[in-house]
Amino acid sequence: MPRTALRICPLCEATCGLTLTVEGTRVTGARGDREDVFSKGFICPKGAAFGAVDSDPDRLRVPLVREDGALREATWEEAFDAVAAGLRPVVERYGPHALGVVLGNPNVHTVAGALYPPVLLAALRTRSLFTASTVDQMPKHVSSGLLFGDAHAIPVPDLDRTDHLLLIGANPLESNGSLCTAPDFPGRLKALRARGGRLTVVDPRRTRTAKLADRHLAIRPGTDALLLAALATVLFEEELTDLGALAPHVQGVGELRDALRDFTPEAVAEACDLDADLIRTLARELAAAPTAAVYARIGSCTVPHGTLASWLVDVLNVLTGNLDRPGGALFPQAATGRTPRPAGPGHGFALGRWHSRVRRLPEAKGELPLSALAEEIDTATDEGEPVRALVVIAANPVLSAPDGDRLDKALRSLDFMVSVDPYLNETSRHADVVLPPPPPSQSPHHDFAFNGFAVRNQVRYSRPAVPLEPGRMAETEIHARLVLAATGMHGADPAAVDATVVEQTLGKAVQDVHSPVHGRDPRELAAQLTGDDGPERRLDLMLRLGPYGDGFGARPDGLTLRALLGHPHGIDLGPLRPRLPQPLKTVSGRIELLPAPIAGDLPRLRRALRERPAALVLVGRRHLRSNNSWMHNVPALTGGSNRCTLQLNPRDAARLGIGDGEPVRVTGAGGAVTAPAEVTDAVRPGVVSLPHGWGHDRPGTRLNHAGADPGVNVNQLLDGSLLDPLSGNAVLNGVPVEVAAVPEKLTART
Repeated sequence: MPRTALRICPLCEATCGLTLTVEGTRVTGARGDREDVFSKGFICPKGAAFGAVDSDPDRLRVPLVREDGALREATWEEAFDAVAAGLRPVVERYGPHALGVVLGNPNVHTVAGALYPPVLLAALRTRSLFTASTVDQMPKHVSSGLLFGDAHAIPVPDLDRTDHLLLIGANPLESNGSLCTAPDFPGRLKALRARGGRLTVVDPRRTRTAKLADRHLAIRPGTDALLLAALATVLFEEELTDLGALAPHVQGVGELRDALRDFTPEAVAEACDLDADLIRTLARELAAAPTAAVYARIGSCTVPHGTLASWLVDVLNVLTGNLDRPGGALFPQAATGRTPRPAGPGHGFALGRWHSRVRRLPEAKGELPLSALAEEIDTATDEGEPVRALVVIAANPVLSAPDGDRLDKALRSLDFMVSVDPYLNETSRHADVVLPPPPPSQSPHHDFAFNGFAVRNQVRYSRPAVPLEPGRMAETEIHARLVLAATGMHGADPAAVDATVVEQTLGKAVQDVHSPVHGRDPRELAAQLTGDDGPERRLDLMLRLGPYGDGFGARPDGLTLRALLGHPHGIDLGPLRPRLPQPLKTVSGRIELLPAPIAGDLPRLRRALRERPAALVLVGRRHLRSNNSWMHNVPALTGGSNRCTLQLNPRDAARLGIGDGEPVRVTGAGGAVTAPAEVTDAVRPGVVSLPHGWGHDRPGTRLNHAGADPGVNVNQLLDGSLLDPLSGNAVLNGVPVEVAAVPEKLTART
């Protein structure tokens, strides 16, 4: 008989609750969990296709080990023996930095990906860390670090209470939101308008979100920072700033006013291709709204001034008094977050503590730019050893990073590579060992990362919906064994990894005078932890020590794992609340409105006022039924609007002699691709758009459905040289390209 099981969806940042239909050990259906305290029954096409994603026949079921140049199926013991034999000699001979670690976006969607990579990195002490953050969100982390002293202190718009939302470079009706965890983002925007609020969208494309808006501004790509600076300048010029309760927590207002003086609406209008009077109107509306929030995402991050744009978003929230205010932008507080500490100065946030070998690119948040990975492997310098071995966890940088062709070749030259991935994809096909995690139905789920960006405080946890299939290994155990194999402890009990983390965490907590367990016996505390395994004990530990936790009995009504398991639909912890000054970790203990690195980058933004735009520039796009390159192998999530086409405006199409559906060749600094044209006025003149995550045509993969309609890799148009200098984030949007009609017989890739 079919049964039902609850599961939090791991397929995007919305984290919706699902009710799964399970027949035997197979998920045969999925619908929204109407009793979920956060999502309340909402579901998108990705969640509805959970069963198809879970049972994809191309998912690897056993490890693969390279032998005589070819990958063969192997036992788990053989696989981890090979990992230990391949990684340790590299570290011992060349040092820790010769071992690189690449973390992909799916890591933040799993329990294992959240709990174990930090342990691996701490043990390895390698500086060669590359993640998906530097092709996505690193500018926001850097700007938050500089403003607030904590790269993870990212305020989110209070969607359910705001009166005015200015949304820049984001399309949540199709992405479901990012760095703003909000199930049913579309419904929340519609509710905003229904209660008389105002929605303004700034985007070079007329997206589904833009169509919903009261006003859509088709800005020239890459000029978001100029627009935001002009809005701030108007607030200063017209004396519309009102910090309100924020005033005691802010420093540098006068210096900021002087620094932005040149960015008047009239000065930025031509570069942004927006009317100066309209820019002034936007600023006045923002200031006049009872409550307002400015929110920007990937379109404003993956541009040459991504950090400045991210910084200016929060500058506007501060200047209008809407930061840390209901209806404005607030700091969420996750149940597994750190134990709250008294407000006061912190250590601040530093950039460039070390640099990459080849281009001397500065680290940010402990990471080097993913765009530099290929050169760090294939280029020798006098600055130390190149990366000779890689641990790649849930990442596909051959598609997600610029110039995948170069990285493709570089990966072949490695001494050793291990990939934790359910697929043999464009990157993992180069691995010497592939360790496949089980399908999501066979794993537990808690959103360690995304609850830190949620628009409502809540906590939910779901145990595996179906038992672990025979021959599979739990994803948490795969990660624990990887930690042991990479750090010279191969063969030890994997449970020792979790036990060590618990011991170290409690050892620090009992010595912390601000901890609820200060002065207590860590062994006695460890004995109180509950859970079926090490990962659950660690979750229990984090809940107990967290801001809502029981403090191991110090707060009897506080959170524990046992209490959470008693609420299968989650526990609502209430709306976001003002938290300043507690989140501030700057050296001054205040919001440092004009940090030195930001001030040092403003001359570059001034130069952008005089730059002449290219005739055609490229932007990316997302589809509702995909998440980067993850889901193109699932038939239920491809086809229809989820196609790899080059969108271009009818005026540009007519000028270039291109008809709808005809093949067009797109050429950039990194190469050229050919895709079918989609002529549409949804993109402004001078802009073309290709979606991210396609290009599934490389040999040696096992992605049968994706390979049948591979599309093209938009990142191959980039050579990796364009970066936001403060964050190291790749410039993926607003890059110059050439477009020309081609004969249909031309192949899709060069």
